[in-house]
Amino acid sequence: MTERLLRKAKRGDSDAFCRLMDLHMQSMYKVARAYLNNDEDAADAIQDTILSCFEKLQTLEHNRYFKTWLIRILINKCKDILQNRSRVTYTDTLPETPIYQEDFEAMEWNQVLAPLDEKYRTILLLYYMEGFNTREISEILKMKESTVKSRLQRGRQKISMEYQYKIKEEHA
Repeated sequence: MTERLLRKAKRGDSDAFCRLMDLHMQSMYKVARAYLNNDEDAADAIQDTILSCFEKLQTLEHNRYFKTWLIRILINKCKDILQNRSRVTYTDTLPETPIYQEDFEAMEWNQVLAPLDEKYRTILLLYYMEGFNTREISEILKMKESTVKSRLQRGRQKISMEYQYKIKEEHA
């Protein structure tokens, strides 16, 4: 289905493009939310990603890599937001943000991944929640596959150590 929608979207069918984005919206939200820890910033990153994809869809050479390409653009948008956020100094209190319902699994993953460094959090999210393999993750993040594998292993160890610490704390 994605392949057919992608071919139509490349020919200028805006409905096909919208349906294609709808198919990947949940994946984009999970990645952006885990990366940015903020619903408003995640929505901004997704919106910017959709616009970039629309403008650059013709540059995608191999349709089978569409999701990898899409997530790579999203991660770059997230990095831009994080970089801009570090330059901004807030002088007012932030307005209340609406609460979005997430599925229980995504909420659990966000809690598990929250204490990790971004470099581990992103790889674990792409591997476990989005189903990318280590080669695909290395392409998305533009790093060596061996680096992805070692960060995946270290991320797992850090989660394991965190939970072992909490279990010991509860039983003390």
